[in-house]
Amino acid sequence: QVQLVESGGGLAQAGDSLRLSCAASGRTSSSAAMGWFRQAPGKEREFVAAINWSAGTTYYADFVKGRFTISRDNAKNTVYLQMNSLKPEDTAVYYCAASTRTFGLSREYMYNYWGQGTQVTVSS
Repeated sequence: QVQLVESGGGLAQAGDSLRLSCAASGRTSSSAAMGWFRQAPGKEREFVAAINWSAGTTYYADFVKGRFTISRDNAKNTVYLQMNSLKPEDTAVYYCAASTRTFGLSREYMYNYWGQGTQVTVSS
């Protein structure tokens, strides 16, 4: 089992920045990649970004390219999502997830473990 705990969410104004963290514990050696997803009220959960633990290869949804950056600290088993130039439409619950695979990372079903989510609210 892998346990994931997100932190760093909160209130922001349009144009602000926030950094989300996701700390992994447990059988972290079974995790090959990490992803961030988000779910806005009344909408389906959607892929935001993902990163390969070993190679550091990153993947992004088109709507966050140039604004969000995913990174990892292997020593701390922690993944970060730096969110810049926030927009009201970025308001959502953000979830991190762990996958045993390194492909298909934009698909929810490729992930084996999920965190509880952290709320991000961006006002205009």
